[in-house]
Formats: sequence, structure tokens, C-alpha cells
Amino acid sequence: MRYQMILLSLLCAGCAGAGLAPEFSAAQIASEAEALIARDFQSKGAASRERLLQRDAAQKQCSGATLEGAAAAELEAQQLATVRYPADGKWLGDWKKGEAIAQNGRGMQSSDAAGGVNGGNCYACHQINKKEISFGNLGPSLSQYGKLRGGSEEVLRYTWAKIYNAQAYRACSVMPRFGHQGILTEEQIRDVMALLLDPASPVNQ
Repeated sequence: MRYQMILLSLLCAGCAGAGLAPEFSAAQIASEAEALIARDFQSKGAASRERLLQRDAAQKQCSGATLEGAAAAELEAQQLATVRYPADGKWLGDWKKGEAIAQNGRGMQSSDAAGGVNGGNCYACHQINKKEISFGNLGPSLSQYGKLRGGSEEVLRYTWAKIYNAQAYRACSVMPRFGHQGILTEEQIRDVMALLLDPASPVNQ
């Protein structure tokens, strides 16, 4: 019965405004959800049960109440401190490889082999190359990203940090933390950087 009530609470979590407030607290629901995952979920391929259960402090904070003001700024500062910039000072790789990474939606799924190469799946949320006719609009258009912003040190550091850990500039952003969570390698981030900032990239034509 308790299990059924938790599921009902999860389903009604967005219904508080309609007078259907959940019976359990957010902490209780989170605890029960973790127990459910640990009990019923099975790892398959690159999709592991452990990845769902091992949430860091930012994920736990963002799973609770909406962060605003000083709390959001504090989380952003914490996340910015996690960014590892290229030690050799090389910011840009190969934009052609970056385009392939942006187009690639594979990786970390149950149908992917563990340890395989991940894509960025950037087109799922952004327009990037204007010649690509299929793209999502959850995120802003990145067409002419470098042409509009230039290639200053400030732009390079911001763009790298945004790809590495999007929460460095927006607390609880839904954009994946590509570097922080090991989704993309440093070399792959360089290639995506080149796609966005290299003057020869079709993004900037």
C-alpha cells in the first residue's frame, strides 16, 4: 500500500496547484524512488543502475526545490570550480570531427556497449549548422556562434566551461555536463569548440 501511495505521489507531484498535493515529502519520495530503482532496475549495456543512483550534490539539490537567487549563484560557483580547462592551452580541435560529435546521439544507452565512444547529440536541442534541417529548439540557436562572439580568451573560457559543465552558468540546467560527467573527452570538447568557433566551420559562414 505504501509503495502504491508513493507512486501516486510521484504522479501527482505536478498537480499540487490542482489540489492534489502529494502525501509524502520530497525527501521521502526521493528515498522511495531510489529504493525502487535499486530493487527493480537492471543494468544493460552502457546504461547502468549505478549511474542512476550515484547522484552528486548538484543533482540532489536540483531534484528538490527550485534554486533561485543566492542559492543558485552558490551552486553555479561550485560547478564552475569543477571545470578543467585544457592544460596545454589548445582550445580548438577539428570542426569536422566536432560536427560528427554534434550529430551523434549514441552513447550511454542500453543498446550501446559499455566503454564505447559517446556522441554529444547537440542537434537534439540546438540549431548549429544552418544546412542541417533537423534540430531541436530546447536550447538557443548556435548558428554563427563564433562569428557573432569572436574568439577572445573570455569567449573561449566561457564556451569551454559551458560545454564541460553547463551548470557553471545556469544552476540546474538541463544541458548535459559533458566534461564533468565524462560524457565527452577533452579531445571531443576541443572538436565541438572548433565547430562553434573556427572561422572555417560552416557554423560561422
